[in-house]
Amino acid sequence: MLANHYDPLLVAISFVIAILAAWTALNMAGRVSTSEGRAAWLWLSGGSIAMGIGVWAMHFIGMLAMDSVMSVRYSPGLTALSMLVAIASSLFALWLVSVDKLRLKRLLPGGVVMGTGVVSMHYIGMAAMEVDPAIVWDYRWVTLSVIIALIASFAALWLTFRLRHEAAQVALMRFGAAVIMGIAIAGMHYTGMMAAHFPQQMTMDHRGVDGNWLAVLVSVITLFILGITLLISMLDARLQARTALLASSLAKANTELAQLALQDPLTRLPNRVLFEDRLDQAISQSNREERPFALMFMDLDGFKAVNDAFGHDVGDKLLMAVTERLQEPLEGQYTLARIGGDEFVLLADIQAPDDAARLADALVQSIDKPFIIDPYELVVTLSAGIAIYPHDGQNERELMFNADAAMYHTKHSGRNGYHFFQPSMNTFAQQQLQLMNDLWVAEERGELRLHYQPKFEALSGTIIGFEALLRWEHPTKGLLSPDLFLPLAEKTGIIIPMGNWVINEACRQLGEWRAQGQHSWSMAVNLSALQFEQPTLIETIMACLVSHAIPPEMLILEVTETTAMHNPEQSVAVLTRLTELGVKASIDDFGTGYSSLLYLKRLPASELKIDRAFVKELKGEGEDATIVSAIVALAQTLNLRVVAEGVETQEQREFLTQLGCSTLQGYLLGRPVGAETIRIES
Repeated sequence: MLANHYDPLLVAISFVIAILAAWTALNMAGRVSTSEGRAAWLWLSGGSIAMGIGVWAMHFIGMLAMDSVMSVRYSPGLTALSMLVAIASSLFALWLVSVDKLRLKRLLPGGVVMGTGVVSMHYIGMAAMEVDPAIVWDYRWVTLSVIIALIASFAALWLTFRLRHEAAQVALMRFGAAVIMGIAIAGMHYTGMMAAHFPQQMTMDHRGVDGNWLAVLVSVITLFILGITLLISMLDARLQARTALLASSLAKANTELAQLALQDPLTRLPNRVLFEDRLDQAISQSNREERPFALMFMDLDGFKAVNDAFGHDVGDKLLMAVTERLQEPLEGQYTLARIGGDEFVLLADIQAPDDAARLADALVQSIDKPFIIDPYELVVTLSAGIAIYPHDGQNERELMFNADAAMYHTKHSGRNGYHFFQPSMNTFAQQQLQLMNDLWVAEERGELRLHYQPKFEALSGTIIGFEALLRWEHPTKGLLSPDLFLPLAEKTGIIIPMGNWVINEACRQLGEWRAQGQHSWSMAVNLSALQFEQPTLIETIMACLVSHAIPPEMLILEVTETTAMHNPEQSVAVLTRLTELGVKASIDDFGTGYSSLLYLKRLPASELKIDRAFVKELKGEGEDATIVSAIVALAQTLNLRVVAEGVETQEQREFLTQLGCSTLQGYLLGRPVGAETIRIES
């Protein structure tokens, strides 16, 4: 009998192919398990073909490695059958490990089937060798090869199932598993080869193809197939990972958007939308369990003054600090929400009204201590109103309205405290609600009026223009001043269409005066903070000017110092654009805000308007005189005209004129009047 001798190079190649086939199996298992539908079947079929060819090629090259001096012919049919068996075994293995769970009762019969397939592939391939006399088998080695095939199949299935998913932490484990599986496959083959003994006379038989060239051809083709399969698998895995990352990022972004839609962006408390949903749930729960709950409407006293004096950045920090203080006394089930600038609402479970009173008192006390917002020490207080469900309202709207009414009663009663809702409080609240409803239709009904206060040249006393001041001719309450309805207009957003009406009406009136020969008069119009932030502001202003044939330089837009400094960059951009179009800008109420001199220098304003608070107590000496002198000196340095409002005495007029104020206005010189009373001199 002929002893088995092997070509070391071909043996090494067979081991490499076995390991590569195992690596392919692990990758294909991952692709199949993470794919669905048609894609899963494509990976299953393509992977099984590549893996089966790899296993078969390892077996075939292993046979070619045996005694390279021999020339052996192979039966094409049996050789093809052994390849089909290898592919079928691979198909079964990949299908088996693609399931969600691989229990022992499924693994054991699966390992038997796969091991049987591997053994069949090997011995069918051996049977394809056409030798005469026939191969003599040592069944001890045959039995050992079968045992190795079964154990290798069990191990391969288990490792493939465990390591099928792509993950950075299993990459090294997967490589180690591929090496072990490859060695097991090759080990089974060479154990089976040890069982085969060939006749001595085969060494003299030179029929067939050169085994070395055949081994090279099979190796190259197999490595190409496995390499292409692995490359496609890795590219798909990378694409799938990137897609998963994008999907994860999108899901995260959607979650954040959903949170933003339901949370106040500054304090991270629930916003109005989420609070209304919680309130609806609280009402339903209260009806089921027949127990009350409290709704508290809270507002900060003095917050606007902080915003005006120190800026919105400090105001925002104060709101966050207030939020922390408000949460300290809260326990049990509650919902604290911010629904407006400095407005907070609270839902709290209670057993009796006394619980709500104790909680409200604790909240008021928590705010009634100074806040340290570097470098400032700020003091604000809390006014709260309490409504109890179901006693003070049967639905969301009634509860909110009545709690708001109780809060306003607290404010009118001295602030820094709380009150329970009483039906008598509704009188004032209903008046405010009715006033708000009337305000919505005031423009449509033609009830808005403009009064015009003259502006005088300081030295000559000549009228140089007017400031348009809004009034409301209420059908039952008579002529209302702005302080009675503008806060409501700003709170509800009506101020935007109302402000646009003011600009158009002021331009219309100025156009009428110009038609009567008064070409030197200018018109000053105040812009609210909300109106100034509208993206269509410039288009609205220019349309009014064109419509009434007003030269842009005859319109002066008055913007308060606080409004201009709320968003300095945007203010500079808007006012610069208006100035380029010819419109003039005036910084109103100067001295009461928190101007940055750097931004003040950049603002393209043509004048500063001194707030009436400094003019009211103005005398030859004193702090107000010093402040006004400094403002005038600053304006002159920046080449700005100075307008002083609130001039009510001759002494104030003379002093302001001596300081260098360009323009004066006030009750001493002329009160706001309707256009019909202004006399046009020829």
